[in-house]
Amino acid sequence: MQIVDEVSDGLEAVQRAPELKPDLILLDIGLTRLNGIDAARRIRKVSPGSKILFLSQESSGDVIQEALSLGAMGYVVKAQVGSDLLEAVEAVILGKPFVSAMVNYNVSPRSNPNPASECGTLSILPQEVEFQ
Repeated sequence: MQIVDEVSDGLEAVQRAPELKPDLILLDIGLTRLNGIDAARRIRKVSPGSKILFLSQESSGDVIQEALSLGAMGYVVKAQVGSDLLEAVEAVILGKPFVSAMVNYNVSPRSNPNPASECGTLSILPQEVEFQ
């Protein structure tokens, strides 16, 4: 796996996605200039083959439902990033849905309309991911 880019906000994520066409995009719901939900909505149009994994402190079922209804394959709650992030990345790359265990939510994301058969690159969006 290779990290191909880092961006500082949602608008930049949308602008870079069609150029890089990453296999996996990690988005924070709370991005600046354009939030993660709106960025994902736009990214689905400009880079439909990229799988989206959300990372957020938000654990509301409504927010998670909206994120997954956009075609995202996974959702990791920041409180669980240390235990869930690598497992989530692996699952999403393999085309399997993932939602942090601490969230009481049934996973039923839409299928990616253009799933990649093999994924080898990773784009981390946004800049901050901390492991404890």
